[in-house]
Amino acid sequence: MKISVAQIRPIKGNISGNIDRHKRLIDLATSCKATVIFFPELSLTSYEPELAKELAINQDDTRLDDFQQISDTTKIAIGLGAPTKTKTGVQISMIIFQPDKPRQTYSKQLLHSDEIPYFENGNQQIMLTVDNVRIAPAICYESLQPDHADQASKLGADIYVASVAKSQNGVSKAMIHYPEVARNYSMPVLMSNCVGFCDNFTSVGLSSVWTKQGKLVGQLDDKNEGLLLFDTVTEEVTRQIL
Repeated sequence: MKISVAQIRPIKGNISGNIDRHKRLIDLATSCKATVIFFPELSLTSYEPELAKELAINQDDTRLDDFQQISDTTKIAIGLGAPTKTKTGVQISMIIFQPDKPRQTYSKQLLHSDEIPYFENGNQQIMLTVDNVRIAPAICYESLQPDHADQASKLGADIYVASVAKSQNGVSKAMIHYPEVARNYSMPVLMSNCVGFCDNFTSVGLSSVWTKQGKLVGQLDDKNEGLLLFDTVTEEVTRQIL
């Protein structure tokens, strides 16, 4: 199986424009025979906490119907980032599309202190099963907390995917933490980061893949949109720039 992580330069608050950007990367992933593609944190809106309330959607938003159709037609699973509405607020979420299956939403369970004024915690870890491989999604801050990966492992995760919006400081921490997660739990770790200015920082890309031994086997640069495609059998990585 080939699992891909996308590196995207989202447009601040522009859902329709970002949908088009997502589609281009999904097209690239399908042309490379990827079975799954994951996008960075809040990729549909850019990471903009102050705009999250007005931009929040739900998994059944009709603007997302094209993603379900693409998934059904090409048999690719898609995980994209969006702020989602709850009865009492907004969550940082990953909306997941699988071929001919109902949509799912995974919401960030552990928030950074800066996010608490704008968002609510999610309360459940989900697993995405593709070709009998169990993939645990994680969203940015929580992916740097040891308890999150530990829980994912106990739930039977085979692969850990961190969907993030990280500055250079955050990426530097990730480069230390994620290989440790990979080694400790013997599961590959993939990081999907965005590029460009968002909120009050610059997201620096460097989307990466580590093997279950903690070896860095693929990385994108800090400027370009593109993909990393990880073969779960050979542990080889292919790099594609958009």
